[in-house]
Amino acid sequence: MKKVIDGKLYDTEKATKIADYWNGLGADDFRYVFEELYVTAKGNYFLFGEGGAMTEYSVSCGNNSWSGSDNIISLTREEAYKWLENREQTEAIIEYFSDFIEEA
Repeated sequence: MKKVIDGKLYDTEKATKIADYWNGLGADDFRYVFEELYVTAKGNYFLFGEGGAMTEYSVSCGNNSWSGSDNIISLTREEAYKWLENREQTEAIIEYFSDFIEEA
């Protein structure tokens, strides 16, 4: 998928995938969520996500009805780190954000 945001082209085929998340539900479930975190060659982070009608990826279909969709969302480096932390992606944090963590 490709999307231009603020004059920058985000392309899932050209960027490096850091991690992904799936909530375990089937694609036909209204609460289904699948997300992939990417970094571009220039160091910009973005999230490709898709989800059902009861998720942040829902779109209005008119007449008070909703449908699932997909989207690309640009993230700051800090937002990308928080996304990884919230989804317990420890290995990706160690590989890409070692400067954010310290030994306990």
